[in-house]
Amino acid sequence: MVMSGEEPHRFLIHDHGSIYSDGVDRTIAAMRLTMLKTPVRSPQANAFCERVIGTIRRECLDWMMPFNEGHLRRVLRHWVAHYNRGRPHTSLGPGLPDAPDLAAVPSAHRIRDGHRVVATPILGGLHHEYRLESRAA
Repeated sequence: MVMSGEEPHRFLIHDHGSIYSDGVDRTIAAMRLTMLKTPVRSPQANAFCERVIGTIRRECLDWMMPFNEGHLRRVLRHWVAHYNRGRPHTSLGPGLPDAPDLAAVPSAHRIRDGHRVVATPILGGLHHEYRLESRAA
């Protein structure tokens, strides 16, 4: 069984490309993964996966050099949390998939009295997340 963190992978999705020989298929089956092949001559079938993989590469992996698999997993765990909780998604208007409570959000681009903007560096400053915080009285 192939593990990623605490949960085992169950599926491997691939196309009908010539790089996937019978030997690769047997190896995948030996790892107890269910192989899902995309439809023949359907390049859009992998569009969502291709999009997120490209985003991971452009926004994260193109800017750092992982030292080993453990380091890569830590980097991706932090980046995925940032991607879902701190990075705006234009398809959401722009919005956040896992948006925090935004009770103190300013209106008309003004910060409410008694609040300040706090920046949190992500991945050593590669990205930043911003939030409003109440000032101490």
